[in-house]
Amino acid sequence: MCLGIPGKVVEIVSLEEHRAVADVDGVRREVNIGLVMGDEGGISVGDYVLIHVGFAMAKIDEEQAADTLAAIKELGSVFDDEIENFAEPTPL
Repeated sequence: MCLGIPGKVVEIVSLEEHRAVADVDGVRREVNIGLVMGDEGGISVGDYVLIHVGFAMAKIDEEQAADTLAAIKELGSVFDDEIENFAEPTPL
């Protein structure tokens, strides 16, 4: 099962290459932010995004991120699998 998982942007690596680092429950990984760069306000360190297969799909607010992460954690092994997958580097 693949889920969208909420993460916090902690570093913008390259706006030109659409690369940033997101933190999901203490696990950090580079993600592609190209799909959210055109959103109102752009994308900045501290923003929350919904991540799927290495791509930030949508900006969300902090409350949505916390609620979504809590719901995913209740799924038990599904959350563990997603965190394990998120920790693995993938080419952008």
